[in-house]
Amino acid sequence: MSMEALRLNPGDDLRATLEASGRTGFVVAGIGSLAHAQLRFAGEPGATLIEGPLEILTLSGSLTPDGAHLHASVSDAAGRVFGGHVCAGCQVRTTAELLVAPLPAGSLRREFDAATGFAELTVEPRC
Repeated sequence: MSMEALRLNPGDDLRATLEASGRTGFVVAGIGSLAHAQLRFAGEPGATLIEGPLEILTLSGSLTPDGAHLHASVSDAAGRVFGGHVCAGCQVRTTAELLVAPLPAGSLRREFDAATGFAELTVEPRC
């Protein structure tokens, strides 16, 4: 399996930059720093703003042309750790270094799932 290394720059929106890339695949790992983060905690309807500076401890998820599904854990200057669903508004502070495992175009997409109420991952079978 091939991997791609990416670096996001200061001021980039983590989620928006990945979604704009049009990539299909999985974010395997990510580290770096954020000026602030917008994370949606489990069971909550909306994002919570976490003021920085923050360190990205973990980052992983899936990328499709229909959108990204990313989870992260971040720590603040006091060492408190927060984790959840990455929403728009996670602004890179100095860098974000990512390892992405690309997959063929069309192999992943998102479709609304009535059972969950969310656009869920659909995996196309390999021929």
